[in-house]
Amino acid sequence: MPSSFPRLRTLLLIVLPILLGLLGSVWLAGRYAERRQWGELGVEAQGQLELYAQSLRILVERFRALPAILALDTEIQALLLESADPGARDRLNRRLERLNREAGAGVIFLLDLQGKAIAASNWQEPDNFVGGNYAFRPYFQDALREGSARYFSVGVTTGVPGYFLSRAVRDGEGRILGVLVLKLVMEDMQRDWAGQPGILLVTDRQGIAILSSRPAWRFHYLQQAGSDRAPEFDARQYAGHAPRPLAGQPLRAVGDGELLRIAGPDGPRNYLRLRQPLADEGWTLLLLREAQIAGGVVRGYRLAAAGVWLALAFLALFLGQRHKNRHLRQLRRVELERLVEARTAELRKAQDELVQAAKMAALGQMSAALAHEINQPLTALRMQLGSLGLLLQRSDPAALQTCLTRMDGLLSRMAALTGHLKTFARNSPGGLRERLQPDTAIDHALLLLEARIRRDGVRVLRRNAPGAWVEGDAIRLEQVLVNLLHNALDAMADRPHRELRIDLLRDGGDWLISVGDSGGGIAAEHLSRVFEPFFTTKPVGEGLGLGLAVSYGIIRELGGQLEARNQDGGALFVIRLPAAPAPATLRVGQQE
Repeated sequence: MPSSFPRLRTLLLIVLPILLGLLGSVWLAGRYAERRQWGELGVEAQGQLELYAQSLRILVERFRALPAILALDTEIQALLLESADPGARDRLNRRLERLNREAGAGVIFLLDLQGKAIAASNWQEPDNFVGGNYAFRPYFQDALREGSARYFSVGVTTGVPGYFLSRAVRDGEGRILGVLVLKLVMEDMQRDWAGQPGILLVTDRQGIAILSSRPAWRFHYLQQAGSDRAPEFDARQYAGHAPRPLAGQPLRAVGDGELLRIAGPDGPRNYLRLRQPLADEGWTLLLLREAQIAGGVVRGYRLAAAGVWLALAFLALFLGQRHKNRHLRQLRRVELERLVEARTAELRKAQDELVQAAKMAALGQMSAALAHEINQPLTALRMQLGSLGLLLQRSDPAALQTCLTRMDGLLSRMAALTGHLKTFARNSPGGLRERLQPDTAIDHALLLLEARIRRDGVRVLRRNAPGAWVEGDAIRLEQVLVNLLHNALDAMADRPHRELRIDLLRDGGDWLISVGDSGGGIAAEHLSRVFEPFFTTKPVGEGLGLGLAVSYGIIRELGGQLEARNQDGGALFVIRLPAAPAPATLRVGQQE
């Protein structure tokens, strides 16, 4: 018994350093991977920020000289001297209208010394500026005092935010006769930002966001967590849009930016913030990128570090053992050399296996499946954003609310998809189980592909079953349906006759959802391989071969089956799911 203690101590002296070194190498590799990811994200975000700043400068510089040039116009000077001439006003109104249309600005208008608008390019519009008094605006007061001014505010007449560039109009002796103002509307640029990654904000001198790629963040200011100090501002500048705070908590510096936790309108999240001052306008351009580090990359680095460390540790143990054996067992040198070669081969094999495991872990976390499955919601979101711009121009609140509701649903679906893909990547079964109606899932899938169905001129034939209920996960079922419908549309892309048929039928204790197309069907040699991962018949760059494999796994996980076969004129995919009873509340309502 006492002789076992030296052996145990020797074992501990060997194992403990290996374990400590393993933990240290894994930790260091993870930190290195995170720093590298942050650095790449920071470089990408900084380049994006430079492009945004340049586009803003170009937009402002494009119109900067126009007020100064018009202020030298003799016709404008003459009208300020003889403002009572209605004919001169009418001519100038029409001229400003023509100039504004050709320049592409927002509004050009002329103020007299009392701040009253005596001519404007929008003179024919119901909410025109003619007759309005803008003496209280800083762009008028500063132009009288300093000769020119720039000022951002929300229009009191139209309610539309804009950047005002003003210039004093002088006569030949240098006396000020009035002020010429150009209102630059930046709403189109702001809408273009909405489709870009991250949240872009333009803040004024008070730190209030006057432009934002996310409309819900506009007219907010970032407030330090725990502080109730608000910036001083003129309420008339924002015309009823009272600036509201966004609680922000700094976490740590990351390269040229900083990591913040911001409690935004859509909940608290961590963001990487980068800023760039726009000194000429007194603005600051901020870019917020969601602070998400790809877990697969970090795990890949950690696995690789663990593999290298274990290989080195085993190699060190092997060399030590060989040295010991060389001194203690000289007579068994030949046998020891054979053992050394065998162990070296085993170590190399173990190292290769560890490297392969690291590759497979990284492959499991690749964004291929995410890009494949989330492409359709992103396309739908871009279309909804385009519709939102048109609805904003038409000022249709009801339609705007409907559009925003659809966008919120698409975003929720995208978030759910990423969660499901993460679960699938980890080979973690289960998930949300709920009682759902297949018709609702079909409705949502068709909604996502509505634009393409309409664009391709596809005729949709559908058989509903309002009383159908199954047990499953609505998001995953929609994911499968979107994939099947998308494949059907691809198959019919070059066909003169395009017909998509969706049937929901009862078959004993199951419900069958069938998706058929008129695309010509699946080749016989490919029919048995359609559900294999990475198998695809599409051209290179148009498919990863993951969609049907993922769909097959989802349906199996829900307790059903997914089958593929050919029908007259095309392919047919059938989803079989066990039937479930209707919810109790629904059954009671039906009895009543």
